[in-house]
Amino acid sequence: MRLEARSYGTQGGDPGGREKGHEEWRRGDSFHIEVALSAIQNEEIRVRRALSIQEIHKVISTVCKQRTEAIDLFAKAGRDDLAQKEAAELSILQRYLPRPLTEEEVQSLIRESISESGAHGVQDLGKVMKLVMPKVTGRTDGKRVNELAKALLGG
Repeated sequence: MRLEARSYGTQGGDPGGREKGHEEWRRGDSFHIEVALSAIQNEEIRVRRALSIQEIHKVISTVCKQRTEAIDLFAKAGRDDLAQKEAAELSILQRYLPRPLTEEEVQSLIRESISESGAHGVQDLGKVMKLVMPKVTGRTDGKRVNELAKALLGG
């Protein structure tokens, strides 16, 4: 399956990626993989073209964010059993994302974007975010990037 190969990174230089996916399929993780594949396929249909690896990471990141929100909601509702199930699914899906950036790495990328854009204050936040988000998408939360950028711009 075309999506299966790409989602496991085989076109991104990871020749063992497809086998990794098949191992998880055999282990019973197929539902979690199917959810990610479905989301990727839906996005490809929406944009009417094949997705790049960065776009695939963004889709998987969105699915992971939905899982995180579900965990919070289930925990608040006292449904720890469902929260634990979602947490297990989240940990499986996170294996398909690149290593998350540390806060120091994010700050460094924001500083680079500030100097590239010539930003001088919070009024230039949009310029900075436009430059930094492609560098961090799928590797950190955009809300956190926004907060750090505001702080570094003096806001």
